[in-house]
Amino acid sequence: MKQIILARRYAKALFAVGKEDGKYEEYNEALQGLSEVFASDVGLADSLTNPLYPLDVRSKVMEGVVASMGVDKIMGNFLSLLVEKKRADVLPDIAEEFQIMVDEEKNISHGTVVSAVELSEKLQTKVQATLEKLTGKTVELTTSVDPSIIGGIIARVGDLELDGSIRTQLASLKDSIKGRE
Repeated sequence: MKQIILARRYAKALFAVGKEDGKYEEYNEALQGLSEVFASDVGLADSLTNPLYPLDVRSKVMEGVVASMGVDKIMGNFLSLLVEKKRADVLPDIAEEFQIMVDEEKNISHGTVVSAVELSEKLQTKVQATLEKLTGKTVELTTSVDPSIIGGIIARVGDLELDGSIRTQLASLKDSIKGRE
């Protein structure tokens, strides 16, 4: 279960410290890496979050993780605090929220483009440039193919959705014809 509000509080606190020290990108790399390890190594995640293990054992495990990562003292203290407060299970959510804050700081938005066929590199670049012009942000695109849209594209960046698919145009035409009956 995601704990977004709690994760956002922790991420916001760490981000504020990281921004002040100019190390928020370094902290982001550490959090993203640890989040990936959490997802892939169930044993590590269990040893940090399972209440059956004594708190001092969980703390020692986190100390080992911090030492192997080679992070600075502030990040090490942050990770140890998560174990101490029994919040290590929120770490993947904190990493996700922290990434959102870093992207916001760098003026980056993530978008998706769905097309009926694979888009060429040239067309992807053109769509990306158009979305960047519309949003005023740097846009990192993820593309996918969905033959059910028949043709055209559907582009989404944040709250902005541009639907130029033939499927939607046909549905609009159908509705307009029904309205005349």
